[in-house]
Amino acid sequence: MARLLHIDSSVQGDGSVSRRLTARAAGIWRAAHPGGSVVYRDLGADPVPHLDSVGGISRLVPRDQHTDAQAASWALTEELVGEVTAADTILLGLPLYNYGVPSAVKAWVDHLIAPGLSYHPDTMAGLLGGRDFVAIVSRGGGYGEGTPKEGWDHATAWLPHGLAMTGLEPRFITAELTLAQHNPAMSSLVPLAEESRRQAEAAIDKLWPLAVTGV
Repeated sequence: MARLLHIDSSVQGDGSVSRRLTARAAGIWRAAHPGGSVVYRDLGADPVPHLDSVGGISRLVPRDQHTDAQAASWALTEELVGEVTAADTILLGLPLYNYGVPSAVKAWVDHLIAPGLSYHPDTMAGLLGGRDFVAIVSRGGGYGEGTPKEGWDHATAWLPHGLAMTGLEPRFITAELTLAQHNPAMSSLVPLAEESRRQAEAAIDKLWPLAVTGV
């Protein structure tokens, strides 16, 4: 049975562009995989804890020496890696916050970097490769080639590196200028924002073509 792991990370609730786009993508996936199952995790509403000095060093301590806090941290890591391992497809909503990933996404990635679970501790080979990983990015401004903030999107630049040890390789669909309709100073950019959204939606609709062709 096909399984989708659908993750949202925006803190904006119903006002989130990335949530609306991942919902569209999840619908396309369901249509293409009748009988498939979906596991949903909302990092915006229910973030996983960041690694700290109390439990976070569980990765560096033999399991039979774990404190209660370290054991709890490791158990959560096992749960999160298990969700990825069980999935054929991973769908991540990735809004750009202060030019980087939401801190909850960073915490999720940190939990995924786990010896013996996501990479081999001796060979360092990633153990989670071979899955389809789609990250749908929403950016409030414009960061494309030739714009004043070209290169300021550190989220899409970082995510492949952050996950590299696991073998996961995300591909990206991006909608930008999402603040144009809410920021009077960006009102002249509304047509570009709408076109960017249309292009993102078109790319989403083509992700799993069986939903469209019925082949």
